[in-house]
Amino acid sequence: MEQKMLQLLQNCKSIRELNQTHVLIISHGLQESNFILLKLISLSSSFRFVEYAAKIFESSNSPNVFVFNTMIEYFIERARRKDAFRTYNRMKAASAPNSFTFTILLKSCKSSKDLVDARELHTDIVKSGYGSSVFVGNTLLDFYAKTSTNLDLAYRVFEELPERDVVTWNSMIGAYLTHGDTESAIKFFGSMPHRNIVSWNSIISGLSKAENMESAQLIFERMPIKNQVSWNAIITGYVRLGDLKTAQSIFDKMPEKTVVSWTAMISGYAKARDITSANNLFDLMPIKSVISWNAMIAGYIDNDLFDQALSVFHNMLINGKCVPNETTLISILSACSHLGAHEQGKWTDSYIKKNKFDLSIPLGNALIDMFAKCGDVENAEAVFHRMPKKCVITWTSMVSGLAINGRCRDAVALFNTMHTEGTQPDDVIFIAVLTACTHGGLVEEGKKVFDEMVHGYNIKPRIEHYGCMVDLLGRAGKLDEAVRFVMSMPLKPNAVIWGTLLSSSKTCGNEEIVDFVTREILELEPLNPGYLTLISNLNASNQHWEGVLSVRTAMRQEGIEKVPGCSSIQVGDTVHEFLAKDRRHRHQKEIYEALYGLIEHLKMAFDVS
Repeated sequence: MEQKMLQLLQNCKSIRELNQTHVLIISHGLQESNFILLKLISLSSSFRFVEYAAKIFESSNSPNVFVFNTMIEYFIERARRKDAFRTYNRMKAASAPNSFTFTILLKSCKSSKDLVDARELHTDIVKSGYGSSVFVGNTLLDFYAKTSTNLDLAYRVFEELPERDVVTWNSMIGAYLTHGDTESAIKFFGSMPHRNIVSWNSIISGLSKAENMESAQLIFERMPIKNQVSWNAIITGYVRLGDLKTAQSIFDKMPEKTVVSWTAMISGYAKARDITSANNLFDLMPIKSVISWNAMIAGYIDNDLFDQALSVFHNMLINGKCVPNETTLISILSACSHLGAHEQGKWTDSYIKKNKFDLSIPLGNALIDMFAKCGDVENAEAVFHRMPKKCVITWTSMVSGLAINGRCRDAVALFNTMHTEGTQPDDVIFIAVLTACTHGGLVEEGKKVFDEMVHGYNIKPRIEHYGCMVDLLGRAGKLDEAVRFVMSMPLKPNAVIWGTLLSSSKTCGNEEIVDFVTREILELEPLNPGYLTLISNLNASNQHWEGVLSVRTAMRQEGIEKVPGCSSIQVGDTVHEFLAKDRRHRHQKEIYEALYGLIEHLKMAFDVS
């Protein structure tokens, strides 16, 4: 009959059939069969019938060790650790736990918060005689190594194990490397009776991450057999250190280069701002993965070559062998944001929708930022409302987007909405809200926000928050209040604070304040071309020609030139950049003709001679 019930359970395809079979089992008095119990719990699990499985187990009188272990594992897989440990405590009173019991419970202990549970298990392990089990010992050692602030407990477990396998040694070496004790790691590695490829690769990877490349290289050269992980670890170590010459030398010797090694070299050259070498390697790659394309795109973006990043993305689409992933799209949206490439950004948004990408928080944030910086605040809002989940960065991006597009009151209102929805603000969003108040001339609102930040949320203001407040007061013509605010700051004002005050001094007519602020700026940053130009222009507007001559003479003598501003515009698939009085563009004649025509048209329209 037991076999017949097991066969019926095997054929169950739904919860309804399981219930019917369970009734039959009870009617035949087979509910205490451990074989049937195991099958009932297993089927309940597969049907996601959590409470049903728990009730079956709770109603059993004498489950064996296998049933207990199955139930413990069942609870752990569903993140119900308390139920798992309650089951374990019942198990201790009924039957002896085995090595599997201890390992699954120990693996559920993930952090120092679980230390009490782990210590209790450790005591039970010793009492039950499983302290000599290398399998249990390795799991216990791994927990202590990953969660303890020091390795005393892990080392004690290591010392007490009568038998140690290669996993035991590898765990201990990995623990020392994680804690930054490379000397002990090397010592343990040298004492190992037997090493496998994991042992060699772990020590090389750990030493590479610790930037101890001399030791890593020596061990690498001693390896009897090297695999791809070994080569990639040593190459990545030198790339991380910025020693691309040595990395390239090892890369050239690598018998079979992998996508990982190619990509590591490309990322290394890009980080070193040698984008030409990065691109040359990328072109030589026999097989590219999406990670390789992403590395090349990110390399161009990190080097402020945003149009080239878009070009690589277009080539990726034309190539068609790799499908862009979320990381690709976030990078492309970043490039669009910097360039103001609205059409490319809209196309990317359409691509996301067409290919049914989940609107994750990072992807949504990137879309909001791109649309806002391209002046398309309506689409930015549409993305914001589409997002199923939001973080404080999402709210910050939207608040900032509204502010830079002139909707400053809406930005403050959105910030207030964030409060009501329960998202905790950070110091960065307060900068965004204060900036909105500054651009919108919302002085009282700005003061209220600053006070709320300090007293409501106990956020210590940074120099950027003070800068926003100075700018807010200065733009509103409250220069005296701005000066008093600066003088009351607990932080020492930097050149940006004084520069903001100086910009606000243009129309105040208070020469005493202007002279005081000018001296402060020149003391902090005497060679800053932006501030020197501001001081010169301010002197000129006040007809202090001697001051103008003095500043400009000093700039010439020091060889200081103000970096000209740069603008960009997208026409079709091409992004064009312009400097002030630029003559480099191939259509510069037609551009200036159109510009002069517009100027004349405006003069006529507004009757300006």
